[in-house]
Amino acid sequence: MEESHWVFQLLGRLHPMVVHFPIGLLVVALFFELLTIRGKRPSLREGIKWMLYLGAFFAMLSALFGWLLKTEDDYSGQLVENHQNVGIATAAFAILSVFLLSKSLKGKLSSFLVYRISLVITVLLLTVAGHLGSSITHGEDYLTNVFLNDKSENDNDATALLLTKLKDVDSLSMNQQDKLNLGVRAIFAHNCYQCHSENKRKGGLELDNKEGVYKGGESGVIIVEGKPQESELFRRVSLSPNDDEVMPKKGKVLKPNEIALIKLWIKNGAHWSDQALKVFPEADLALTRPNLPKGSLEEHPVDKLIDEYFKKKDISWPEKVNDHMFVRRAYLDVVGLLPSPSEVTSFIENQNPHKRDVLINKLLNDTTNYTQHWLTFWNDLLRNDYSGPGFITGGRKQITNWLYRSLEQNKPYDEMVKELINPTAESEGFIKGIQWRGVVNASQRTEMQAAQNIGQSLLGVNVKCASCHNSFVSNLTLEESYGFAAIFADSVLELNRCDKPIGKMAKVSFLYPELGDVNAETVMERLALLSEVIIKPENGRMYRTLVNRIWKKFMGRGIVEPVDEMDKEPWDANILDWLASDFIDSGHDLKHLMRQILSSKTYQLATAKYSTLEAIKGDYVFQGPLVRRLSAEQFSDAVSKTIAPLYPTVEYDPTGKILKDKRFWHREVKFDRTVLPEPGTRYFRQQIKVPIANIEKALVLISVDHSYALQINGEEVGKGNNWREVDKIEVSKYLIPGNNTVAIIANNEGTIANPAGILFGMRLYLENGEEIDVDSDKNWKSTDVLPDADWVQINFDDSEWKETQNYGSANWGKLVEFNFDNSKQQIARASLVKQHPFMKALGRPSRENVTTTRDEQATLLQALELTNGEYFNVVLNEGATFWLNTIGNKSEKITENLYQKLLGRSPTSMEKKIITDAFGSTVNKETVQDLFWTVLVLPEFQFIY
Repeated sequence: MEESHWVFQLLGRLHPMVVHFPIGLLVVALFFELLTIRGKRPSLREGIKWMLYLGAFFAMLSALFGWLLKTEDDYSGQLVENHQNVGIATAAFAILSVFLLSKSLKGKLSSFLVYRISLVITVLLLTVAGHLGSSITHGEDYLTNVFLNDKSENDNDATALLLTKLKDVDSLSMNQQDKLNLGVRAIFAHNCYQCHSENKRKGGLELDNKEGVYKGGESGVIIVEGKPQESELFRRVSLSPNDDEVMPKKGKVLKPNEIALIKLWIKNGAHWSDQALKVFPEADLALTRPNLPKGSLEEHPVDKLIDEYFKKKDISWPEKVNDHMFVRRAYLDVVGLLPSPSEVTSFIENQNPHKRDVLINKLLNDTTNYTQHWLTFWNDLLRNDYSGPGFITGGRKQITNWLYRSLEQNKPYDEMVKELINPTAESEGFIKGIQWRGVVNASQRTEMQAAQNIGQSLLGVNVKCASCHNSFVSNLTLEESYGFAAIFADSVLELNRCDKPIGKMAKVSFLYPELGDVNAETVMERLALLSEVIIKPENGRMYRTLVNRIWKKFMGRGIVEPVDEMDKEPWDANILDWLASDFIDSGHDLKHLMRQILSSKTYQLATAKYSTLEAIKGDYVFQGPLVRRLSAEQFSDAVSKTIAPLYPTVEYDPTGKILKDKRFWHREVKFDRTVLPEPGTRYFRQQIKVPIANIEKALVLISVDHSYALQINGEEVGKGNNWREVDKIEVSKYLIPGNNTVAIIANNEGTIANPAGILFGMRLYLENGEEIDVDSDKNWKSTDVLPDADWVQINFDDSEWKETQNYGSANWGKLVEFNFDNSKQQIARASLVKQHPFMKALGRPSRENVTTTRDEQATLLQALELTNGEYFNVVLNEGATFWLNTIGNKSEKITENLYQKLLGRSPTSMEKKIITDAFGSTVNKETVQDLFWTVLVLPEFQFIY
């Protein structure tokens, strides 16, 4: 029996060696298999077969040896279990791939497709198993810690300093005992947790908690209080690096200072502090307003601080941008729109020395455009949207109206946060999250979503990582995350580690308990407490986080990066803390914060140029704003305002001017159920009664998907075939006092059933000032059979006709032009439009998760959409028709207008010559489209400089 034990143990320890064979063989087999797609390189088939056979054999052997290693040696914990299970799955799929390949080679399967899918899954599982294996060997943060600054030297210096302070003290105070213990625990965290923690209890030993340290492992107690020489822990860490029993292994033995500190800790009784161990650096929670530097020649407070920063870095002040560049930058940053040519000219010619401040105030006071632009930023941050997962089933709720009105009123930020956390019916969607259908993992419960979203959006802390296990990138623990989530739970939450319950219940607590207690009997009471605690001025983290986000919006890079990791070192703490303090003192005024940044010389500097990406992402030195790409919404609004409307409809109408937009159609019934309309022509009629009083004007609004002909009292008054447009027709001359018949011949195109609908509105303006509206969806009747010729007449008997069906507006949205407002044509601001494939291609997120940063890099999908996208081409085509009809076909005139509207300047003589040479002096619709496209893809248009 003893012999059997050591044999199995030996075989188990061969696992790390054997496991590399299937990795190489299966990965190379997949690579060669990809080379044979479409019948290419058939000569590789024999080699692939043998690599797969051998790979599957060694995968089985590795799984067996791994099981022996876990069973016979001292490996345990959830990470080991996961690695074992994925390894067995890899072996199973490798065997399945062998079987499927054999069937394919024998002709029993028609192609290699199923086998190839199985092989891809095998390699994916192999990759996961390999990652889990490396986590067991090197620690779970083996990959992630390369993204962190190397703190090893700093840690050793801190250990040496602590040792120097305490080693000669005869009797340590409680405070000194705490510091000593935290220093030792930091050594454990950096060197021992990868093998001895709750996730991996090698030898049954846990060093990441008090109970585990004092209990010891399978070999017994590891600490004898007051006696280092009798303590197994000290003996192991002080052994020679070549000794088989030295700990830690893997060639990473402790430094002399670390060993001495552990010895000192045990000698002084091995006290365990109740304070939480802070392995990672943390920003101070409290906020202290820095004093502005004295002696600076700069007047603006932001510039005074930047002046001091530049002096420390030995940087001279860069030049400010010219007026042309500034006016474009300011318009796009504050209201999200391009300035008109007249606005650019007026600003450049203005001689007022304070004109930039005047413009900033003017833009901030343009409430409608400011609100509609910044709605995008807040929708991303609060993961609010108009469509997407959860809405159909009622598991998600918008906060759009609350958010819009809050921005419109410039509601103080602390009030906004209070209303998000202790919500009204209008604002509760944020903390309610998305109620996913079916079974979800523990980290996606709505209570945990609330904790994750508040942590990321408002506090710049990653709760998501710590909602599955203790965080690898911060000091946040699983217990703290669940304590935070418990605030939003109406029942007790059990902690789940990697989606497995651990039998421990969460205790209600805010992430920063020093700010105040949030424990109470009910959820409503806890939310009320949290909403007061989180907005305290002492919570500098929340105000720094917002300031940092706004700074990045205007400057292209945060003072702290990434913006969701506010424990990172800022490139200048003074500017961050001063702006945050000033923001609080302003009454949490968002526009005040923006004005402070926008009015500074710092914002108005020329964009900085960095030679490498590392200079921006890594050891960053501020030299001015970065060049920024237009957002999907800014690009869309520029096209809509200049060329042609990109989106005819909005999902949210803040004006209330859009009429009730429910479309009606002939009711199609199959199997006693209303179904989608079939293709073909349908006939609609309605009788309206016109008062005897004289009609001053009568206006009809109509939009039909797909086409229509409108008649009033038998006379045709209009036609149309574009549902994106609202035709506005004056019809007073066709009406008579008393009864009138409105008739519509409408056609639904296509070959199968598809959405169709009529949007109709009529307003009668009487001489006495009275206005009478005729609704779109009332009293209409329809038929799908060609009626008699007199069906358009008043006395026609339509008693056999059906009442129409209201098909709603979900397939079309709210047409912005469907109103009787006489003002100039409105565009559908992109922030009010639900997710659209074109905007998605340009980078608008789905908002299923909080989005705090969008990708600044152009993608292949964006390039394809702008160059070959059908939707964009249709818009350019509509724009070309409009421009030719309004401006004419002279290329010089069209070019001048286009450059002025899109770039804010006239084309240079060289640009004029190139365009004339390419397109000629006169243009047609196709060449105008080409000209649009040429300017729209210029970096000068697509970037904010």
